[in-house]
Amino acid sequence: MGQTVIEKIIQNHTGEEVKPGQIVWMGLDIRSARDFGGPNVVKNYEREFGDAPLADKEKTFFTFDLCVPACSLKYADNQQVCREFAKKKGIKVFDVDSGIGSHVLVEESLAKAGSTVVGTDSHLNILGAVGCFGQGMGDVDITVAFKTGQTWFEVPETLKVVIKGHFDFPASAKDLTLYILKKLGTHKAALKAVEFYGETAQSLSLSGRITLCSMVTEMAGIIGFVPEFSDLSREEAAKLSGSKFSPLQADEDSAYSEELEIDISGIPPQVAAPYSPDNVQDVSDLKGTRIDTGFIGSCTNGRTEDLALAAQILKGRKIKEGVTLKVVPATKRVYEEILEKGILEDLFRGGAIISSPGCSGCAEGHIGLTGKGEVQISTGNRNFAGKQGKGETYLASPAVVAASCLAGQIISPEEL
Repeated sequence: MGQTVIEKIIQNHTGEEVKPGQIVWMGLDIRSARDFGGPNVVKNYEREFGDAPLADKEKTFFTFDLCVPACSLKYADNQQVCREFAKKKGIKVFDVDSGIGSHVLVEESLAKAGSTVVGTDSHLNILGAVGCFGQGMGDVDITVAFKTGQTWFEVPETLKVVIKGHFDFPASAKDLTLYILKKLGTHKAALKAVEFYGETAQSLSLSGRITLCSMVTEMAGIIGFVPEFSDLSREEAAKLSGSKFSPLQADEDSAYSEELEIDISGIPPQVAAPYSPDNVQDVSDLKGTRIDTGFIGSCTNGRTEDLALAAQILKGRKIKEGVTLKVVPATKRVYEEILEKGILEDLFRGGAIISSPGCSGCAEGHIGLTGKGEVQISTGNRNFAGKQGKGETYLASPAVVAASCLAGQIISPEEL
């Protein structure tokens, strides 16, 4: 019987038999911790292992991306605890100016196709966008990974999703992702790897793949892969990672838990209403919903392509008086690109507030919090009650967020 993508990656990192349901000890190419969870990893390590050396300091990293630069004493302390441990152990720190850790690992050619990466980030499965096994884990598991270079893992079943049809502007990869989330909900992909196929999936840009794979978390899945690449998307992935790009392919006789087809032909922009990412509706169904603020960024939509789309909508216009729009680039490299290409100026002149690179928009301590009664439209991946404050958050594409901030209400970009 053939193997799926995740089964091949795990097989290459363990000497054990790999099949769904099997628990294996898996070798790790990269182990990381963020400023969230990182201090607990340090505390666990020093308590359990004292001054014992790491399994491999060259494969171990800290990535600061949650509250950067630190805007609370808690995070200032957390980051410094990690810095001091890193100095003592000889670990590389991607500090507060670097950006979202998962994106940085790709840009630094550390998260390679076919490799295994773990960290204290629930969206580390975003690395499936470049054919890498990425997985968020708790601080105890990451502590053990720091010490041993391994982790135990249950091999998941794989769901095959074939995307039929095409979408056109103003729909985007975010709308494709939200539509798939609406169709799959949180049950069909739960605790499974997902492989996405079809001409539309194959032709997705790297930014689009990142958007889709990021929100497999909200589908309750383990990780998502888009195994097939167009020449352009393959070249883009290779250029970003700076290394030879050879993603693994599933065997033709792979055993899937289920095979589904989703027709996305002509989908309009999609919006996820509070308080669940799978509460997805056509933008027309929510047209006229008042908003107070917008957010563009996060690991899901913080790449240059995303910010350029928003800038295109804003260019020559001004966001509505009384509305605020916050923009956070994913990484320092993205920030540099939007600066050089004039995207930053278009965003600024349109009325956006541009912050330093990082996660933002996801939880307390981030840019993107809402007060009681405040309504936000966001490109983030979560809109659970209380997750970003006491207000309400709608999830949408960068184009819909930008257009809605111009109008002061949820609208489709084509209405401008």
